[in-house]
Amino acid sequence: MSVLLISQAMMAQFHIGIKGGANVTKVEGQSFKDKFRYGYALGGFMEVRMGNKFILQPEVLFNQYSTTLDSNFNHIYSNVFNPAYQSNVKLNYLSIPILLNYKLIGKFLCLQVGPQFGVKINKDKNLLQNGGEAFKRGDFSMLAGAQVKIGAIRLNGRYAIGLSNLNDIDNQDKWKSQGFQLSVGLAL
Repeated sequence: MSVLLISQAMMAQFHIGIKGGANVTKVEGQSFKDKFRYGYALGGFMEVRMGNKFILQPEVLFNQYSTTLDSNFNHIYSNVFNPAYQSNVKLNYLSIPILLNYKLIGKFLCLQVGPQFGVKINKDKNLLQNGGEAFKRGDFSMLAGAQVKIGAIRLNGRYAIGLSNLNDIDNQDKWKSQGFQLSVGLAL
């Protein structure tokens, strides 16, 4: 009986789950168009309760970010740009957000904040198809958002602002990511 009570208490403190959603992102910099593009996010999360008001929520996500090159890219990086390619860039990251959730309204609504570490996992070296070697292999961002919890369902909306320079060609132009992520999760 005591083993059953202890296991139930442990499960109340800890949840794992899966999630998926949409990324609406852009890369800021002189070489990129100032418009948001769509990508997606898939992965898993864990919730570790830390008292009555706080929950630690680490995640592992496959994130796809998309952006569009501006015509300035050809003038600034003429040795890299091949006009035969389209100007759309897709960046694939293995992202690890570590969020701290603060419960606002009971168990229903939480505010979220925390860092996100990303590792670029593109295999293709083609700049305009997958970002190639023009983008650094890592990205560091800060996240802020909210989560609505309805039973085992988790509805998330968050904003990500990139803090690291993604430009791996040179230092004449700083490239930083930013975007929104909307997702639905299911705690198992």
